[in-house]
Amino acid sequence: MHSSHLLLEEPIRMASILEPSKAVSILSFFPAMTKIVGTLGPKSRSVDVISGCLKAGMSVARFDFSWGNTEYHQETLENLKAAVKTTKKLCAVMLDTVGPELQVVNKSEKAISLKADGSVVLTPDCGQEATSQVLPINFDGLAKSVKKGDTIFIGQYLFTGSETTSVWLEVSEVKGNDVTCVIKNTATLAGSLFTLHASQIRIELPTLSDKDKEVISSWGVQNKIDFLSLSYTRHAEDVRQAREYLSKLGDLSQTQIFAKIENIEGLTHFDEILQAADGIILSRGNLGIDLPPEKVFLFQKAALYKCNMAGKPAVVTRVVDSMTDNLRPTRAEATDVANAVLDGSDAILLGAETLRGLYPVETISIVGKICAEAEKVFNQDLYFKKTVKCVGEPMTHLESIASSAVRAAIKVKASVIICFTSSGRAARLIAKYRPTMPVLSVVIPRLKTNQLKWSFSGAFEARQSLIVRGLFPMLADPRHPAESTNATNESVLKVALDHGKASGVIKSHDRVVVCQKVGDASVVKIIELED
Repeated sequence: MHSSHLLLEEPIRMASILEPSKAVSILSFFPAMTKIVGTLGPKSRSVDVISGCLKAGMSVARFDFSWGNTEYHQETLENLKAAVKTTKKLCAVMLDTVGPELQVVNKSEKAISLKADGSVVLTPDCGQEATSQVLPINFDGLAKSVKKGDTIFIGQYLFTGSETTSVWLEVSEVKGNDVTCVIKNTATLAGSLFTLHASQIRIELPTLSDKDKEVISSWGVQNKIDFLSLSYTRHAEDVRQAREYLSKLGDLSQTQIFAKIENIEGLTHFDEILQAADGIILSRGNLGIDLPPEKVFLFQKAALYKCNMAGKPAVVTRVVDSMTDNLRPTRAEATDVANAVLDGSDAILLGAETLRGLYPVETISIVGKICAEAEKVFNQDLYFKKTVKCVGEPMTHLESIASSAVRAAIKVKASVIICFTSSGRAARLIAKYRPTMPVLSVVIPRLKTNQLKWSFSGAFEARQSLIVRGLFPMLADPRHPAESTNATNESVLKVALDHGKASGVIKSHDRVVVCQKVGDASVVKIIELED
């Protein structure tokens, strides 16, 4: 696996690019180190299609509450559980909030034609029917937020950027609660749900709406969601308030919060948001409207670098929009996926492509293949040095152990790093240094009690590593504590090695680096496997 690891900076034979990719199935159930988040919806909610998505490499399923009710999403989730059972592929659940999202209400679902240079009125009067002259919206404060000359964008929900299905408007007049706009391009709005984005305008609505709280406290609690994707995060306080809300909901105190950066306000407060959140989602669809096009790549590279150095997962969205209707991505999209990996993304999030796209399984498969190719040329050596330099000295005990494990694994060309962990923190720290080999995170369950009943922790921690690049979890037998005698550690290690062999990632005579706790000490050891 490592002999094929080349660097773009080195001279390579162009003909070698055309050699067929080796079966780089790092583990039999994941095509690449970079993870894939799939949004489940109308075209991807049957057990068969979800099973196909899991086999193709989806490790996190995203449930988007901007549309569909809790019953609809519960049905989809039950199908996901069935697919997980039949495929034996672990999958985490992400709940995506609506937040302060502005929507055009089209109850009749008739297509609306808008002609360039014509005018249209945006009104908060939702009793009116959506027509080419009037578009009712779900917010009565738009007139107070915008002024003449401001830009407004309206597109089909999870718009793919096609200018025939989305429209740019320029505010020409504000009268009472109504906003009159000049239409800048001819378009046809089809479907029941269109989102409205006022470029660089602050919308005075809470980040966690009452509807969101209702969904989280019912559907979220019932299904013990692993991740909360906090739409339109604008300040660190948004994350703190969401965390406070989750902390009152029993098991959801363990749910990780991923701040979704969607506008200039979130970008401006990025550093504080990163500190408060467990991870970041770069929502490039809305960001692409708020930012000048020439600045989007700059924000992506800077944001991913900051996430990498903080050791927090970064997720990039909107990569292969054209695959919503086509079997192959465009050249630009294929390059974009690879650049996201080279920039340091942990996961790629697919929206419209899997939600309503015609080829959800094929999309996941192709994105996985592109990620695997990009990982082969990722400059790990340079990345490692940058990360160590950023951490500085003296390092914490755990950071030192994690970086040493990665350095040792690379020096001895280990096929895998096995890490025993109960909280998942040690394994995430190892993954932070982006080793070229997979990190098998053996999560040791911990027994806990609320004075009424006993329960084991561990399942949350295992599933939450499914969004971290290079980290592959397995749950250990709870009878084997993480800090224990050599005998029980050896038996857990044997189970982990057998799992690695069955997955095809470990072979005879391979070297394996093991990171574990023995008593109060953390130990990194190198073992060489026999036949």
